[in-house]
Amino acid sequence: MNRFLSALAAAIILAAQPAVAQSWDTSHWTASWGAAPAGPPPDASMHAFNNQTLRLIVQSSVGGNRVRIRLSNELGSTPLRIGAARIGLRSQGSDLAPGTDRALTFGGRTGVTIPAGAPALSDPAELNLPPLAQVAVSIYLPGAVQASSVHVQARQTGYVSLSGDHTASASLPVQRTIAAWPFLTALEVDGMQGAIVVLGDADRRWTDVLARLLQARRDAAARLAVIDRGVKGNRLLGDDPANPLAGRSALARFERDVLATSGVRQLVLMIGIEDIGHSSAANPLTPEELVAGYRQLIARARAARIAVTGGTLAPFEGAALYSIEKEALRQAVNAWIRSSGEFDAVFDADRVLRDPARPSRLLPAYDSGDHLHPNDRGYQALGEAMPLLNTR
Repeated sequence: MNRFLSALAAAIILAAQPAVAQSWDTSHWTASWGAAPAGPPPDASMHAFNNQTLRLIVQSSVGGNRVRIRLSNELGSTPLRIGAARIGLRSQGSDLAPGTDRALTFGGRTGVTIPAGAPALSDPAELNLPPLAQVAVSIYLPGAVQASSVHVQARQTGYVSLSGDHTASASLPVQRTIAAWPFLTALEVDGMQGAIVVLGDADRRWTDVLARLLQARRDAAARLAVIDRGVKGNRLLGDDPANPLAGRSALARFERDVLATSGVRQLVLMIGIEDIGHSSAANPLTPEELVAGYRQLIARARAARIAVTGGTLAPFEGAALYSIEKEALRQAVNAWIRSSGEFDAVFDADRVLRDPARPSRLLPAYDSGDHLHPNDRGYQALGEAMPLLNTR
């Protein structure tokens, strides 16, 4: 009897193998857009949905013939139920361009339940996606849901429907708009492109400038996607307990936001000014501590064959957290970034943004007004100055 059962089990396994092998997707995938989730938000600012459809707008950087999305419940404490999802090109507002709407499935099913702490990838869908396209991702949430995993600085209008599954509606019946990306963390395309991931403590999408410049080129750099994993207020070494929407520290989120990005070839580190700004006499920070953090990220990136560009820290004299002691710390860190030779390249954001007449402050023409974050002209200058590596 045991021999019979063993033979039967072997036959079942062998019979099942061809069907399983045919279902595997062995394509090369590259992220074309991405955002870093944070949270959970405080109750007062938590987005809540109940039997509603989200239509979230993102911009591709590189194109492809097949697409898939990544959804995140990584900061949730309960399972997240997705009833349906679709993708298409946007024409205007919440409207879809005719003929571009595609259904998304998850393991062949129209919906998926994502466990707390986990992400989910959709199956591929056939869609001719151009570079720099406006893409609409529609997600139906059949129950009462709180957006515990969210990127709040979308700087892009998203749409929330009236009750019901409206994922297939060419024009969404809009109840309200939001300026955040709940649950959606990546749009991926098929092909052999590569991705540049920018990991930092700012989120004003200067990376869009870089993506447009790359697409205007005629060399291999035009095949590089630009993925912004910046989070406003983010730190290199530790979390901000008073601001969960600033995200986990760069050291803590590195695997999720960098290594898990499909096709990543290059990493640009532009982080550390928030660590310096929150240094205090009671909790002082040293250059050695920041350098140790950078070295950890360099080592972890190199282990995955990812080239690393180090961005110097921009001036912040006049900002609320500025002091002469913190300025000395910034200068020491920048000197190490420039001269250590530990990065594959250096992006000297300090020199791009500083006022030549007073290098400890932003050039007034680039100052957003808080003396810490650049304005649109400043971010344009950053995008134009970004050095590139490994463009083949």
